[in-house]
Amino acid sequence: MSEQHNIEWKEIWKNEYLKWICGFANAHGGKLIIGKNDNGEIVGIENHNKLLEEIPNKIQNHLGIICDINLHEKEGKHYY
Repeated sequence: MSEQHNIEWKEIWKNEYLKWICGFANAHGGKLIIGKNDNGEIVGIENHNKLLEEIPNKIQNHLGIICDINLHEKEGKHYY
């Protein structure tokens, strides 16, 4: 899966990505994949369990929407 208008890769989570999620929600949907670099390589996420709880709460509190977040693991590296 490569980056497209509805798929974006980010190495780390930043609260400013709530804008991307809002844009996806107002369009035809999309995927924000955290833990991959711009080349699509998995770099992993530190504190992935903590973020697995924090990110959905931030999305719901700031945007008022419920979002699916799926934790994946490949070669010992976690990404969403």
